[in-house]
Amino acid sequence: MQSFRIEDRHDFASKLRQESEFGRMQAYINWQRAVRDAKVKGLEAPRMPQGWGPLSLNLDLTTACNYACTHCIDWDMLNSRAKYDHEILMKSLWNLIERGLRSVILIGGGEPTLYPKFGDVVRFLKEHEVQVGIVSNGSRNEKICEIAPVLVKKDWVRFSLDSGTEKTFAAMHQPKKPIGLEKICSFVPRIRELNPLIAVGFSYIIVWGGAEREAHVKIIPNIGEMVAAAKLAREHSFTYISFKPFLTRHPDGAEVMDTAAVLQFNETVASIREALSEAKLLETEGFKVVESTNLRVLLEGNWRDYTRQPHMCHMMAFRQVLSPLGLYNCPAHRGETKARMGDPTSYRDESSITEFERSTTRMLETFDAMHECREVTCLYHSANHMLEGLIDGTLNAADVEALPDREDYFL
Repeated sequence: MQSFRIEDRHDFASKLRQESEFGRMQAYINWQRAVRDAKVKGLEAPRMPQGWGPLSLNLDLTTACNYACTHCIDWDMLNSRAKYDHEILMKSLWNLIERGLRSVILIGGGEPTLYPKFGDVVRFLKEHEVQVGIVSNGSRNEKICEIAPVLVKKDWVRFSLDSGTEKTFAAMHQPKKPIGLEKICSFVPRIRELNPLIAVGFSYIIVWGGAEREAHVKIIPNIGEMVAAAKLAREHSFTYISFKPFLTRHPDGAEVMDTAAVLQFNETVASIREALSEAKLLETEGFKVVESTNLRVLLEGNWRDYTRQPHMCHMMAFRQVLSPLGLYNCPAHRGETKARMGDPTSYRDESSITEFERSTTRMLETFDAMHECREVTCLYHSANHMLEGLIDGTLNAADVEALPDREDYFL
């Protein structure tokens, strides 16, 4: 199926096979086999493995955002009244760590640095050796500078900038208080000086003609600024620039790559390829141009292969999304009722965790990924199929051995 090697950061099947996590994966497989056996025999499904918890968490600290991005996929969830009780959030994070949480990505929903105790959350996670990734719009980079010294190798910061000029940046992001692209980028050398170990990325969502977030919202195409953005990123000491395709909301709520909306599809793909080739000429030993897996399958023309999921999304047991709005099974379904696994307080204490385990068992059984994710170009595709094959026996367990630990637990 694949005409290229999956990027290491998106090779989630291999991440689950790391020596340190191989036992966790095997415990899940054995549990699912037992659940299916009980179902055949008409018995009650066994509980999840003792002390089970996700390996990785997407943590939306807030729904508040100080931008009004025209291309925002989560626009309808922003600036809600939902908020965490901070003490319960911290207790939940502790319980998750006790259950094997190894990485947290502060992302989505809103701008994480707007959370009043953003720094406290980052420091707490680092005190307990949890890997941390931060996705920010760059408007409050003084907050990033404050926590940069506590981050370590394998942690990272990524800024969502999506433009190569001040004019396009302002049109796409519409910041509520004046701030420019150059001002945001000017913080990066300082961040790198405070902590040269961490990667700092420039995130660029490629928006094409015909893209639409919702009716009557003007979307700003930006393919013509890809090379300018790469130059800007290199000049300001970013570690890399990452290009990814625009996603929109499918009518059923999932985040999808709507190729049908791309005006002059072949010409658009050719323009993206040409811009990527030119951008890659700017690479140095310390600066890389990265294509997301979604973008690579779009350019290769095999993106449809990645929409073919097994019925059961196993990855929801290993990676979840915690938001003030609730706990969800996948970033692609953030905020959707059908994907809601529990309340924001699902990990607050043992009684809530016990109830959550029951609801997770039900969600694994009732959420049909083959249907619900039929239009999603799923980054967890290979991991889900590997797990399904090991559970149903169509994949030989002897061929799926533990791999050396590469100390990357982001899912």
